[in-house]
Amino acid sequence: MRTITIKPKAITHNLNQVKKLAPQSKVLAMVKSNAYGHGVAAVLPALTQADGIGVATFTEALEARQLGWNKTIGLVEGAFTADEWQQAIEHDISCVIHHVPQLTWALDNIPPVESATRVVWLKYNTGMNRLGFNAEGVMAAAKRLHEAGYQLILTTHFANADNRDHPLNALQIQRFTDVLNALRESISADIKGSLCNSAGTVNFSEHHHDWVRPGIILYGSSPVIDKSVQELDLQPAMSFSAQIIALQTVNANDAIGYGSRWVAQQDTRTALVSVGYGDGYPRVVSDDAYVSVIDSTNNQSYRCAVIGRVAMDMIVIDVSTVPEDAHLLDSQVLLWGDAPHIDEVAVHADTISYELLCRVTMRPRRIQA
Repeated sequence: MRTITIKPKAITHNLNQVKKLAPQSKVLAMVKSNAYGHGVAAVLPALTQADGIGVATFTEALEARQLGWNKTIGLVEGAFTADEWQQAIEHDISCVIHHVPQLTWALDNIPPVESATRVVWLKYNTGMNRLGFNAEGVMAAAKRLHEAGYQLILTTHFANADNRDHPLNALQIQRFTDVLNALRESISADIKGSLCNSAGTVNFSEHHHDWVRPGIILYGSSPVIDKSVQELDLQPAMSFSAQIIALQTVNANDAIGYGSRWVAQQDTRTALVSVGYGDGYPRVVSDDAYVSVIDSTNNQSYRCAVIGRVAMDMIVIDVSTVPEDAHLLDSQVLLWGDAPHIDEVAVHADTISYELLCRVTMRPRRIQA
């Protein structure tokens, strides 16, 4: 049985850690990409103390509204078409505006005064070089939007906030601060600011401004390179497990799996686990990858190496270190959760926890703890 267990209490705990880090700021909690693979429906009840949520597409925004979320929803890439802008008005969605077509739609179709769409997140490109106006463009757009009656939140996105010492961070902070101050002086003192994602929230406490936008930190993964989840007091919001479905001993010099990548140096007790990349466990894990095997008779946990190539539906693990009298058949195998933590698995797969969480498929059974 492949099982994804979602832990809403962990998400609430992690949100509270964000609020401790940024006590003066409002929180726009990111639930894009199906709440980083956790499921929007499972996550929203755990985020009731957030001031709003952020999504990437209008479909995600509509799902949240249909699930009963009645606070701010921020569409972080903005409307993709003029029709979507109209739909955003109809469903009270607040949008990012990051290029001229979106600005045109907003000026041509102004929402009612009481509409949440009257709040615009105006995107300034400070160095990420994806979305956003340059400094001159953002000043001009802000003037036109303010004159049309919109409330503005200046926003940008860090390129390297996970590495506090990267030189681009200071440049992005300075650019953002300069333009925000100029907007407040020349257009309106009421213009708000939003600079920090998860990593920025941890690393740049003096620059939280009016809104922070946490994502991965809510789901219990460290957003920075120099602090662990233990140091940040985060709890994993997802555990991923499967079962041992067969046991065998592989003779010395025999190989296991596709490509015969792993060869036994001695007679080796192994177990077959019913999970693979078809479920979202990465195919490319290194020889350092491990899982935790839990003896179903006494709840004792054993660290066991993943050996051979990960297949679509199966992995093989080395259970040589588990006592021979342990009950292993049908035992639970923890792929990530408390140990190994998903941050460790990401290192073993040469990727980031974000990708692993978002790539979990719908084949595993999902439950809530």
